[in-house]
Amino acid sequence: MSDEEQPQQAKQARVLSGVEMKKLATNGGFAVDENTGDRMIQALQGIIDSLEQRWSALEQFRQSPLMGTAPTARWVSDLMVRTATDEAGLLTQLQAARSELPTYIEAIKLAKANYRQQDENTGRTLSTYDTQA
Repeated sequence: MSDEEQPQQAKQARVLSGVEMKKLATNGGFAVDENTGDRMIQALQGIIDSLEQRWSALEQFRQSPLMGTAPTARWVSDLMVRTATDEAGLLTQLQAARSELPTYIEAIKLAKANYRQQDENTGRTLSTYDTQA
């Protein structure tokens, strides 16, 4: 089946990086209301806080677990470390999130300011119309 034949929901959406979101917000292309923005920030900050609290425990995945001295045990132990630390590994992905999430928070703060500005502009525009018709 070609790309054109695949159902729309089967296609995966591209995720914007924190830097892309911040640039979008800086240029006014991303706006979010205060309440929604605050909830988004709270959720992201919760993830950051959780990662910070657990980071020393997570770092233990960089160490080979003691599984014995047999060649198979050493192989499995080394494989566990590699899968935790390779480019798609758990620690690699968590470290990327730990680094990237603050940028998403910055983008949301800018987007909240955009929303307030757009709301004020809309209010000013609407107030110029004669409401006594």
